[in-house]
Amino acid sequence: MEKIIGIQGVQGSFHHLVAQEYFGPNVKVQECMSFHELVHSLVAGDSQEIVMAIENSIVGSILPNYALIDEHDLKVVGEHYIPISMNLMALPGQDISSIKKVASHPMALLQCKEFFKKYPHIKLIEDTDTAEVAKRISEKQAKGIGAVASKMAADLFGLEILAEAIHTKKSNATRFLIVSTTKKEPNGIKIDKASLKFELESRRGSLVSILNIIRDYNLDMTKIQSMPIIETPWKYSFFVDVIFEDHSEFLKAMEIIEVMTEHLKILGTYKNNL
Repeated sequence: MEKIIGIQGVQGSFHHLVAQEYFGPNVKVQECMSFHELVHSLVAGDSQEIVMAIENSIVGSILPNYALIDEHDLKVVGEHYIPISMNLMALPGQDISSIKKVASHPMALLQCKEFFKKYPHIKLIEDTDTAEVAKRISEKQAKGIGAVASKMAADLFGLEILAEAIHTKKSNATRFLIVSTTKKEPNGIKIDKASLKFELESRRGSLVSILNIIRDYNLDMTKIQSMPIIETPWKYSFFVDVIFEDHSEFLKAMEIIEVMTEHLKILGTYKNNL
């Protein structure tokens, strides 16, 4: 049976590009118009694995996606980074002066806000997906409306790029997670990265003690993200990524951290892709 990979957005989206790079150019995808729908496709078995954006080098972490992974007890089985190039596109034969509205995903618009300051006549509209807007413009042959999306979206839907690489910082990159309902088995692949979640009381020195364990067992922390636990004031969840050389050292560190924290959960172990 051919594996189906869930993506947020339609073909031509950055999620679709990641699926092609990670699983191969002929990957079969399940299009989902929200992250909640994406997770539901995985839990319901409509897709076997999903691609999920988790952080961007400009706008930071997508916090609700951490919660979705945690709440549904999903497993991180891989990661993939891609440089993000945002492009302004519209139906052929137009120029920027004729574009009155531009629609795209909120994160895409945020990454391009400096560019659009030069064109105050353009109204920016938040939408569900970068490529889906491009597709809609093509299907409706809508003039005067632009999309911010990938070059692949322009090619797929027959749009003309009016301005390339309009994102503010040219080092713009997004990290995507590959998520499954079951954990990753090594099968000969080097597993050297882990995503963790644990809870701590707001007590002096509690986080420092955990960080000392991470250091003492030669784990290299690449990310830490805190989130308040809404139901319990003054308690926090921490989402942490670590890389390691020795898997046995990682396991020893987890045994100690489990005693020192509340509700330690290993969200997944996988191959470092950076």
